[in-house]
Amino acid sequence: MIWQPEESCIVMGSSNRAETAIHEECARADGWPVYKRPSGGQSVILTPSTLVISIRFFSGTQDNPRTYFRKINRLIISALEGLGITGLSEKGISDIALRDKKILGSSIYRKKTLVFYHAVLNVAESPERISRYLKHPSREPDYRAGRKHEEFVTSLRMSGYNQEMDEIRKALSGSLTRNL
Repeated sequence: MIWQPEESCIVMGSSNRAETAIHEECARADGWPVYKRPSGGQSVILTPSTLVISIRFFSGTQDNPRTYFRKINRLIISALEGLGITGLSEKGISDIALRDKKILGSSIYRKKTLVFYHAVLNVAESPERISRYLKHPSREPDYRAGRKHEEFVTSLRMSGYNQEMDEIRKALSGSLTRNL
């Protein structure tokens, strides 16, 4: 399922604590709800300027999560490259970067044979808005190198790609449906 959030919210990873992960006063002042998910990773914001990719499947093996991240993220990269987006690569454990800036973060929840992969693709959200609600994460990938959100995150729009949300959603859906 690939969907565009209708409203904005904050979603914390399972190990995150509100006092260390988010700017609670800003969330309260702006009426942003805060949720917690059962999967790992750091906190994210979901807004109408992002696309959420959710994939549920069953696996008879207990593969390392990196195996799933690699397979799915490569399909996402392929779909985006099919739209003319260049400079994409896998970075860290589960990110996709556009050159050296993060454009997609993902997480996995696993229970016995069930695997649930979910990711947030930044189509047009500003890093400044991300900074308003999220504190610097307690853990970060090496390639972040201590950079603030404004220096570390980008969007397709900020990078000069102006594809419509529906065009991106259809390309992702086609690639993932055909290849998973």
